[in-house]
Formats: sequence, structure tokens, C-alpha cells
Amino acid sequence: MSRIALAALAALGLASVAMAQGMPKPTTIVDRPNATGGEKLYVEHCVMCHGPNGMGTGLLARRVQPALLEQRDNLAAAYVIMAARRGIGNMPQIPRGEVSDAELKQIADYLAAGPHGAAK
Repeated sequence: MSRIALAALAALGLASVAMAQGMPKPTTIVDRPNATGGEKLYVEHCVMCHGPNGMGTGLLARRVQPALLEQRDNLAAAYVIMAARRGIGNMPQIPRGEVSDAELKQIADYLAAGPHGAAK
């Protein structure tokens, strides 16, 4: 099972606990049915960790503000690609078998064009 699939399953488990404790549910593609291109790919592959209730958001908040990647206005597409392929901090490397170069470029271009209102 891929790391992204495992992270998604972990996020679902965390979501159940979060909802039981009165916290909002995590973002999924169901919540953003009009998402296309890089936004859709971001929601499919990244939001489970980098969204409002994701595991990566809390750790990222220790280093940068805002921690939500979709709200940032200082991300270069090349940086997003490098961070995803090499891994950074607690974020593991994302191999081409999980997210293709073309998909990653769309995600990176989407984030570099931020901030995005959908993140709120």
C-alpha cells in the first residue's frame, strides 16, 4: 500500500476521533466537487496532511505562518516540487509512482498561484 494511501487511512482514523471530539471533519474532494487541475490533485494527494486538520499542518505551523499551504503567497513552484520529491522535515519523499511529474507540476503551479480561498 502506498504511503499516500496509508496517510489517507490514518487521516480517516484521525477524522473519526476529531469528529467525536467536536472538531471539524477534514477536507476531501467531496467537499470541493468543482476542483479541477492542480487544486483537485492537491486535495487528492496533499490535503490529508496539509489541510486544516492534517498532520503536517501542526508541524509546519512551528516554522511558517500561515501553515496552510493553500493560504501561502510565498511558495515557488520549483520549491514545492523539490520538497515533494526530496522530502523535507517530517514530510517523506513522494515518488513518481505515487504522483507523476506532470501531476506534481500542476499541484506546484496551483500552490504557487496562492493564496486560495478554498483553504478557508
